[in-house]
Amino acid sequence: MHWLDSTFNELTLDQLYDLLKLRVDVFVVEQTCYYPELDNLDRHIQTRHIMAYKNEKLAAYLRVLPAGTTYSTNPAIGRVVIANDARGNGLGHQLMQRALSSCQQYFPQQIIKMSAQEHLETFYNAHGFVKCSSGYLEDGIPHISMIQETK
Repeated sequence: MHWLDSTFNELTLDQLYDLLKLRVDVFVVEQTCYYPELDNLDRHIQTRHIMAYKNEKLAAYLRVLPAGTTYSTNPAIGRVVIANDARGNGLGHQLMQRALSSCQQYFPQQIIKMSAQEHLETFYNAHGFVKCSSGYLEDGIPHISMIQETK
């Protein structure tokens, strides 16, 4: 597994294509969720793109956004996605560990927040996140807000 933690300007064109393709393949096609994928947050100077390549194919991705983008006072983790053929082997947990390490490095002492698909609550609980809202629909999919437990 080859891991990357990059800003937008550090991404190669192929990496950018790979991450957009994976997100569209899963969120738009597989989950039939039509939403504005290109939201300009990928290009924010402080956004971190965490990626895992296996055999030169993008297997996992997420982005970490600084405070003031998704949430006014909290950095956020979003667009968490695992390729269909890479699921079921713990890669999601590795991805979250990488994301939390990146948050500690680039957003130290800040509490991370996220909008999570409701059925993944237990998964995110395992990484120190707790539910902090009632359920809501985001792009037609049930979600909840989650926040890191106090450090």
